[in-house]
Amino acid sequence: MIRKATGSFTVNLALQPASAQAEAAGIGRRTLDKRFLGDLDAVSSGEMLAVMTGVEGSMAYVAFEKVTGQLAGMQGGFMLQHASRMVRGEPFQSIRVVPDSGTGELAGLEGDMRIDVREGRHFYIFEYNFTAQRAADDQEAQA
Repeated sequence: MIRKATGSFTVNLALQPASAQAEAAGIGRRTLDKRFLGDLDAVSSGEMLAVMTGVEGSMAYVAFEKVTGQLAGMQGGFMLQHASRMVRGEPFQSIRVVPDSGTGELAGLEGDMRIDVREGRHFYIFEYNFTAQRAADDQEAQA
């Protein structure tokens, strides 16, 4: 069963020094800190590598972030993997839960997140479920 969590978040990106190889290749490095509100009440921290192109509105980034807090009242944490790009202003997002990264009540979490930026504010849509093993364990515990 696919569940859906929605809400907003704030993000702080801080420029970090890049390795000599990354700098020569035009790859920028930033740390990120987020505060999620809504169905996901959590904080996260992580790191991002990004590259801009000579064409306005075209870029790509990869990132990992550790999310800790509550999802629909369940306490725990998980890792997100980003591999997203923008092509002349049109976003193509891939933000996924790292397999088997869920902890606490979020063990077995799977899912995909989309980010929407409107009028300078960040919003998320997180579609998620739990692995078949987690579902079987939950049914066994209820029996």
